Amino acid sequence: MTRASLVVLLLGIAFATAMAASGPAAPAPQSGSGRDPFPEATGKAALMKVCSNCHAAETVIQTLRTRQEWSDVIDQMARFGAEATDQEFDQILTYLAKHFSPIKVNTAAAKDLESLLEVPANVAQAIVDYRQDKGEFKTIDDLKNVQGLEGGKLEALKARIVF
Repeated sequence: MTRASLVVLLLGIAFATAMAASGPAAPAPQSGSGRDPFPEATGKAALMKVCSNCHAAETVIQTLRTRQEWSDVIDQMARFGAEATDQEFDQILTYLAKHFSPIKVNTAAAKDLESLLEVPANVAQAIVDYRQDKGEFKTIDDLKNVQGLEGGKLEALKARIVF
């Protein structure tokens, strides 16, 4: 086996190990449906450019991760040879954290819920107030009881919502 083949094999094993880290499963890409699992936003182009050099970009999003976990994966991939500018790595991190991180509705602060759920500050605070008054959320239907929270938005995010 050549040295280059060995390096590629070891990088593949290391990446598979990083991807197997614990965490809720991300929404599965819907192959054949024509639906792009990657929302159009700043960072998508950098993700596709940098991550697709070694593997299918879809493998990146197999598991939901917190911002810190995404940062750790990106750091590891950089050590394995992923080439990007600091700005591209920052864009990738921000993109992955925004679109492929769990939304922990029973523990997240209002400020975090505001950005993760893309809701106004008053609605994010209403979520926190509701769970403090009535207890933890157990289902999407519980969340729909929060004044000002759109059911359609929740349905679109339900694969990321963690109770």
